[in-house]
Amino acid sequence: MRRWNGWGDDQFNLELPSQGKQFLADRIGSAQALTDVTLESVQARVPSSRLRPHPLISTDAVDRIRHARGQSLPDWLAMRSGDFHVFPDGVAHPKDSSDVRSLLEYAQAHKVHLIPYGGGTSVAGHINPLAGRTPVLTVDMGAMNRLMDLDTISQIATFGAGTPGPLVESQLRAQGYTLGHYPQSFELSTLGGWVASRSSGQQSLRYGRIEQLFAGGRIETFRGTLDIPTFPASSAGPDIREMVMGSEGRVGFLTEIKVRVTPLPARESFHVIFFPHWEAACTAARRTVQNRTQLSMLRLSNGTETETQMALAGHPRLVALLERFLGLRGVQAGKCMMTFGLTGTQTQCRAALREIRKIAGTHNGVYTGTHLGKKWAEKRFTMPYLREALWQLGYAVDTLETATDWENVDNLMNRMEHNLKSQLAYSGERVHVFTHLSHLYPQGCSIYTTYVFRVARSYGETLERWHALKHSTSEVIVRNRGTISHQHGVGKDHAPFLPVEKGELGMLAIRALCNTFDPDRLLNPETLLSTAETVSSDTKRSRSE
Repeated sequence: MRRWNGWGDDQFNLELPSQGKQFLADRIGSAQALTDVTLESVQARVPSSRLRPHPLISTDAVDRIRHARGQSLPDWLAMRSGDFHVFPDGVAHPKDSSDVRSLLEYAQAHKVHLIPYGGGTSVAGHINPLAGRTPVLTVDMGAMNRLMDLDTISQIATFGAGTPGPLVESQLRAQGYTLGHYPQSFELSTLGGWVASRSSGQQSLRYGRIEQLFAGGRIETFRGTLDIPTFPASSAGPDIREMVMGSEGRVGFLTEIKVRVTPLPARESFHVIFFPHWEAACTAARRTVQNRTQLSMLRLSNGTETETQMALAGHPRLVALLERFLGLRGVQAGKCMMTFGLTGTQTQCRAALREIRKIAGTHNGVYTGTHLGKKWAEKRFTMPYLREALWQLGYAVDTLETATDWENVDNLMNRMEHNLKSQLAYSGERVHVFTHLSHLYPQGCSIYTTYVFRVARSYGETLERWHALKHSTSEVIVRNRGTISHQHGVGKDHAPFLPVEKGELGMLAIRALCNTFDPDRLLNPETLLSTAETVSSDTKRSRSE
């Protein structure tokens, strides 16, 4: 059974090793957990539904609770405290495109807000209902979860939009294919959500981001059905696929999605190299992607993240042996860990390994083989469960992510980390901050920063701490040539910062697109496009200078 107030399967727990507890206590202090409410106590707070009856709509209280929030830290605090503020008035479970069409007609007739719901993994407020007089219906696409067609000649698969990652892969692998899209939320997130939020998978160096994989499909809108045909390429005007990707439910409901698939690779392995310091590691990573070395993934942890991973890994004896080995090779304090994947034929993998080891060698990198890479692969989808373990100890954890050009990486990363570390100093609180580059391109890379802080004496004070950290650092990002999101999307949390990135004319075009398909503004309001811009005028001015 899925947790009603947190991440994933409630039967799975990721324990924090004892040395990990001490590590955090040394850096930000010992903590005390807040008390969680029960599901039963929240049920008593769910108001009566304002929706008129419809055969596809459930107004069950538990169903509404389970669809009221995503997985951002404010969502987490709302679920744990029971202070949801707003619940959807009902939840619909369509089984096909005709059901979605019926729900659109219902919403238009009765002036109901519609929120698309895939896996509920949003960390940017995409699926949160708004308070107001207009009833809210959340549309759970989870019943639309099967492989509908596989064209093995063109290598195009058609899926229902609610298909979660594991079902995408299991249905393809049964026929010898893979999509190869593995975001960290893979266990729960859906194909429709990936397209709607412009997702990026961990092995995008080989398979591409979702924009390279999305070939076409079907979107149900208030204006009718939009069918996007599949072409390998086209110069016939603006690409309609691009108008749909990243639209976050503002133009309609993706119901059928066509994706470009690949035959299963002959070989796949994951490896680790350690570098003596960040400058060497970052230069080697940049040279590798600019060399077009055929890796399937590359992740580079800075010194603090590397230290944190070693402390939280468990197995202290093995870690000590590794530290001793690296020390003999001149890789000690401040070392940085690079994890990379090789996918393809035996010849391709051997050639790529030879290339990356040669580049790493010129920067004093120490290759440690596949053992740590296997450990990463085994745990890559379970790391979100770490939030539960930290919460039980009294710590809150959240992330910020962006992307920028290579020449700006160090500047932006350092500013983000400095702001997070100093933001709570007024209250004497320390924040543990660490970063990795999660997706790399020849021209730049993503920056993925995690921050851990102690919960306050109350849920309200804890939310204030998060707000100070998140919003000030988001301003740092857009003020220093970073995108407000590389892979999590905009949602409601990032919407106030989007105008800085898109500009006045760009925002006008996005609004016009959404209004064309949704003239009454019933689809996921305040997501992507906010009616209130909170970014300071100084931020806007500095971005334009």
